[in-house]
Amino acid sequence: MTILDRYIIKKILTTFFYVVLILVAIITVIDVTEKIDKFVVNNLNTARILGYYADFIPWIAGLISPITVFITIVYVTSRMAAHTEIIAILSSGVSFKRLLLPYFIAAMIIGGISFYLNGWVIPKSNRERIEFELQYFKKANITNRSNIHMQVEPNVYLFIQNFSSQSQVGHQFTLERFDSNRLVEKLTAENIQWDTAKRKWTLRYWKHKPIDSIFRIRSKGAVIDLASHGDALDTTLTVTPKDFDATDRGYDGMTIHELTEQIEKMRFRGSTGVEVYETEKQIRYAIPFTIFVLVFMGVLVSSRKSRGGTGFQIALGFLLSFIFILFFTMTRTFAETGALPPFLAAWLPNGAFIIISLGMYKYVPR
Repeated sequence: MTILDRYIIKKILTTFFYVVLILVAIITVIDVTEKIDKFVVNNLNTARILGYYADFIPWIAGLISPITVFITIVYVTSRMAAHTEIIAILSSGVSFKRLLLPYFIAAMIIGGISFYLNGWVIPKSNRERIEFELQYFKKANITNRSNIHMQVEPNVYLFIQNFSSQSQVGHQFTLERFDSNRLVEKLTAENIQWDTAKRKWTLRYWKHKPIDSIFRIRSKGAVIDLASHGDALDTTLTVTPKDFDATDRGYDGMTIHELTEQIEKMRFRGSTGVEVYETEKQIRYAIPFTIFVLVFMGVLVSSRKSRGGTGFQIALGFLLSFIFILFFTMTRTFAETGALPPFLAAWLPNGAFIIISLGMYKYVPR
């Protein structure tokens, strides 16, 4: 690595972290302004608020990192071009391809840090942030879920007409067991409630309808015959109230490994919304490559010296950033609604912009 490589890498990294710091500070101030009334209404002390923003800031930093990299590259390179540094470097015999090397090294460093933080570190801090927001900001959004269908075991299916995550009570419960697509056992209850102390479910006004065999279940250490009905029954199911949560952006609190487990679980249970988690997983793998693409494009749009200064190039950088964000948001929305495969949604913006970048590399004078 030459002195020139270290010089460019240092300028990119220092500018990147400075821009991230500035943008995070601005976003945080705006967020505090918007939420100050809610903090007062909920009588939150300073320590509780600071704890929330200790989790909020890393999430925002990870969210804006790809676009911040692009803005950083445009700024650093346009400044170097304005000071004729780019011309001097190319005139000394360094090819444009060789000039890209320190940029890609910086992209690899930022991409590696971003992948590790977004994949494992930030999701863990997000859990407390999400819990805080659900407790104080979004109480009405997590109360109920309706018409829950899922497979809890092989050939065993659960249905709950309505479930309240606040009281942990479900209504119109049904559990059905099939054998070769033939219904063999069915257990119903007017409501089902989670017992936190026993970590079991209590069935209220339950009824068993034997169809092809006797449904047997262990209760209080004894095996009992359920070919009848009763007022209350404690039982263990392979689901907990957490599986019924209707939280927004719950995947933000999951590491990549946890996302994989959640996707497998949802596929097994036949749950809806699995596309959201699949898209999130693909995006986390695509982010490092996104950083490389944006770095490449950033160098191309800002490496020429402009008579009007760096203003136009920086404005162009913001415009391209806006287009990328819009394209990325559209493909993600399509994927979450099932209109587009999650893999394609995560990688299509990268593919489109790398094609644009290669076209610029070939035809745009440098």
